[in-house]
Amino acid sequence: HPPPLPLPPDPEQATMPNPTAVCETSMGSFTVELYVDQMPITASNFVSLAREGFYDGLSFHRVIPNFMCQFGCPHSRDPSSSRAGTGKPDPNTTYESPNGTISRTSNGCIPDEFPDCPKIPNAPGTLSMANSGRPNSGGSQFFINVKQNDFLNFWDTSTPSQHPVFGRVVDGYDIVENISRVQTGQRDRPVEPVIMVRVTINDN
Repeated sequence: HPPPLPLPPDPEQATMPNPTAVCETSMGSFTVELYVDQMPITASNFVSLAREGFYDGLSFHRVIPNFMCQFGCPHSRDPSSSRAGTGKPDPNTTYESPNGTISRTSNGCIPDEFPDCPKIPNAPGTLSMANSGRPNSGGSQFFINVKQNDFLNFWDTSTPSQHPVFGRVVDGYDIVENISRVQTGQRDRPVEPVIMVRVTINDN
């Protein structure tokens, strides 16, 4: 006998599709899916900041070809700032997630979700949380992988790096690759600033 057909999904238990974000840069636009379903605390942090306009006008402060593009520091609004790469969201702020209200620390950091979260690898096109290596040190900065960077996975013990993935590029990945290849100067900073004009969140 053939196996019984599965029951239709219960609409009361159906999960909403993940939100997406259109990222308009000075080099073109790309779209990302944010894994609110699998990484609710981390992805909702991005959604909240984007809706507040936090990312609009910032620059990619560190790009390395065949590796990644890093973004999200508030000090990068001035692309020549020596503090670019050190900033976080405002301290003691809150945002909403499927897990309820999340509070940022006095340093503007959010709680880690790893290791009790899905093991999503740092693959090309994924968005991954930047942190200092200390627990609960992520804030607003993230990077987009342009290579399979397994050594950055939080479950990889070959290095102390632990960077959880919370989204992926679903359209315009060529733009991200182009950003990763721009000419850079000291500290891997683009010579010609690459600006995030705006990030627009779409609830699907």
